Amino acid sequence: MQSGLLVDGKLPVFVFPPEVKFYVSDQTTHKKVLTLYNPYDFAVRFKVLCTSPNKYTVVDPDGSIKPRCCVDIVVRHNAVSLANSNVTDKFRIQMQDHATKQVIGRRDVPATLYPDVPPDRGTPDRDSFETLPPVLGPRSTAPQYSMLRRDSVHGRGNSPNFIVLVTGVTCIIALLLPNEGEQSTIPIQLSFNLKLILAYVLGE
Repeated sequence: MQSGLLVDGKLPVFVFPPEVKFYVSDQTTHKKVLTLYNPYDFAVRFKVLCTSPNKYTVVDPDGSIKPRCCVDIVVRHNAVSLANSNVTDKFRIQMQDHATKQVIGRRDVPATLYPDVPPDRGTPDRDSFETLPPVLGPRSTAPQYSMLRRDSVHGRGNSPNFIVLVTGVTCIIALLLPNEGEQSTIPIQLSFNLKLILAYVLGE
């Protein structure tokens, strides 16, 4: 492993989106996808923990990511009801050394269930994390693919919130563009490094 990449003994962890939002009234939001990125030149292991494991199903909550690749993790909310709305849980993404399984980085992703209109704030998160329950049935392997990245533009607006919104939407669209050198009908292509920077910006 390249120790020069470590920050205070930990590697930065790249996850998109940086926050997960579920809505009681919209069934299409009851299942979300978290994309875990490995921008490094060595393979890493990952593990997904949760403060409320009984409320969620996570397909493949642990596995490995090849160098300069990423994986999609499917998260489903199993306790969608108004009684559970306005509550924020956390998913903790741990990155581990592939050989020793020692934790080399981690990042928390808030997950909130909203009613029809999301409130300004959710319930404070709990600090304790527990292992997610195993998924019944045959275990599937999460697909891995080359990493995406997006480009940001300077939006115009009268308030900082508008600028942030425009920048965020632009970054998301840019991440969906093909990587530089890939064959595609879309004429615009972005480099791997640029997409990595934009994904990190969205995660802040």
